[in-house]
Amino acid sequence: MDIRLLDILVCPLCKGPLRHDRAARLLGCRADRLSFPIRDGIPVMLESEARPWQDEAGTPAAGTPHA
Repeated sequence: MDIRLLDILVCPLCKGPLRHDRAARLLGCRADRLSFPIRDGIPVMLESEARPWQDEAGTPAAGTPHA
């Protein structure tokens, strides 16, 4: 994924910043506790494609405000 794209992408729900997880190929929003997949180098920024945020221990984060 182009690193310049990360400078302009925001969460489609809250418009907050996103965190890039290269290994998992995800963009994560801490505020909404959601992760958006990156497929073939293209971020899929659709709420219907979002998954619950996984914390560092690999367990789903508590609470999803947009569920």
